[in-house]
Amino acid sequence: MQRRSLLAAPLAATLAAPGLVRAQGTWPDRPVRIVVPYPPGGSNDTVARILQPKLSELLGRPVVVENRAGASGSVGSSETARAAPDGYTWLLANDTLATNETLMQLPYRVMQGFSFCTLVGTCPYALVTHPSTPFQNFSQMVAAAKARPQTLNYATTGVGSGAHIATVLLQQRGDFKLEHVPYRGGGPALQDALAGHVPLFMSNIVIILSHIRAGALRPLGLTQKTESRYLPGVVPFTRQGFPDFEALTYWLLVGPAGIPQPILDRMQQAVKQVLAEANVQARMAEQGADIVGSTPAETEAFVRAEIEKWGAVIRDNNIRAES
Repeated sequence: MQRRSLLAAPLAATLAAPGLVRAQGTWPDRPVRIVVPYPPGGSNDTVARILQPKLSELLGRPVVVENRAGASGSVGSSETARAAPDGYTWLLANDTLATNETLMQLPYRVMQGFSFCTLVGTCPYALVTHPSTPFQNFSQMVAAAKARPQTLNYATTGVGSGAHIATVLLQQRGDFKLEHVPYRGGGPALQDALAGHVPLFMSNIVIILSHIRAGALRPLGLTQKTESRYLPGVVPFTRQGFPDFEALTYWLLVGPAGIPQPILDRMQQAVKQVLAEANVQARMAEQGADIVGSTPAETEAFVRAEIEKWGAVIRDNNIRAES
């Protein structure tokens, strides 16, 4: 799916269109809830709270962000899937919505359990190393890994995380083997990476951007197809012998299956209008995020493709959530 920049695309005030208002009746006539399936302070929570104020203004009702953390996002996802499809409960999910489909035994199937609203934004992962290591570039790291397989440790935010699965695919394609060290969240992993306790760290750039810029972590490669405007000079893996390699973390808004199309469309248009705000764009840029604002149909197709792509990697490598 092509990413869209909203930076130069002035949007019509579609929410005020009389035909659209009539099509949606009185929705919303009470507060709207956005479930964040992670604790406060993470990127999902941050993105939800960036959207919240302007979204409340556009919808004319309070938008309440509720954190429902647990089990790699599946607790909040399950709660949302069980909710009434009336447009008053939404989920600000990330890439684990797709990977959990293969990793876990869930009470729902993603493509049948949700209505897909919009892909809010995307962000690449970066493989970084501590400056004390001898690796000046990715090729040197690969050579060391091939010389002594499974002796180089790499940290991620957990088994089955997007960073973990992306690194597994990188090893698969590059024919080298590292040793995975899963952490319970980005904070502990980052601290050990900064202290040099673990030589490699694969993370979305949200939590490592400032440390790369400060020289505390050395980037070896980026998981998007092109160079990031937030990390100029960091070479994507596509230019390091891995054609078409791409692994993104992302934030998307979904609701329970069966939300009426007029409500789904209005919510998507509201989020898209919020994403066109200069202040919102600046705050998303602070996260290292590229804004998307896709349609419901595009979002559904994107998630379907992510489930297929990463499900194959998970099955091929026998990755298990409990391992």
